[in-house]
Amino acid sequence: MDSVVRIGPYQLANKVICAPMAGVTDHTFRELCRRFGAALAVSEMLSSNPLVWQSEKSQNRMGHRQESGIRSVQIAGSDPQQMADAAQYNVDIGADIIDINMGCPAKKVNKKLAGSALLQYPELVEQIVRAVVDAVQVPVTLKIRTGWDTDNRNGVQIARIAEDNGIQALAVHGRTKACMYKGEAEYDTIRAIKQSVSIPVIANGDITGPEKARYVLDYTGADAIMIGRAAQGRPWIFREVVHYLATGDKLAPPAVAEVRQIMLEHVQGLHQLYGEQAGYRIARKHVGWYLAEHDALGVFRSEFNGIECAKQQLDALNDYFHQLAAT
Repeated sequence: MDSVVRIGPYQLANKVICAPMAGVTDHTFRELCRRFGAALAVSEMLSSNPLVWQSEKSQNRMGHRQESGIRSVQIAGSDPQQMADAAQYNVDIGADIIDINMGCPAKKVNKKLAGSALLQYPELVEQIVRAVVDAVQVPVTLKIRTGWDTDNRNGVQIARIAEDNGIQALAVHGRTKACMYKGEAEYDTIRAIKQSVSIPVIANGDITGPEKARYVLDYTGADAIMIGRAAQGRPWIFREVVHYLATGDKLAPPAVAEVRQIMLEHVQGLHQLYGEQAGYRIARKHVGWYLAEHDALGVFRSEFNGIECAKQQLDALNDYFHQLAAT
């Protein structure tokens, strides 16, 4: 059960991976998650459309070489040749692994027939996978959902296509495209996929803490788990899960002083990555996640969201935590 996970030449340090999330898993966040024990932190998805590669948003997402650890870069699109070109381009600028997105349920992605919309077209899935695998010398992984909707859970068929065409690891979110993020993830399809292929399978969806991680690994037989939304405002979840899987013991939650330090470092990192103007806007959602528990009524968060200056954000956070410590 506790064998190591390999993706091509890379051996993962543990079974816990940070899921790619658009607008969340930027360089700053990935570095934090890795520091807290994530064996792999996959980049935000990059469009395969070369017309947007020079945009500020894409350029921000493409600094692969500054990354610590294994650099897994996710690409999205629906044209096999464009996807192959995007894979090659990202390898040229430092990607160690290329991950293909067939899991995103967002409308603006799906209306371009990318993300999980592709699950309706197994032949196109095969063409894209083959084109990307043939284009690069690095391992290619794939992220999918269990199917298109609950009547069309074709995850097993897609997984076999992936394995037959050179995919080296498969992440599966336990919902269909139609489910978006509603309801509860189901793990039976992930279990069936694990039984039908021999490549590593990574289970994703509703893994909110250490016990749930253990349960999902045991129930599905998956080789690893992937944590997404539960890490928003809680990058230390990786430390907690890795420790529990290794020892069976639960770590105490971080003290308020540590939360303060992590959050300030995260916010400063966002100011540096995006520049102060965009940085303070992007910091707002992260601060909202960090403080959801402490600031249950949202009084401080609504004040914080009115601040339009990077330095003032840091001052306000420091004041808030001083008051919190005093109480």
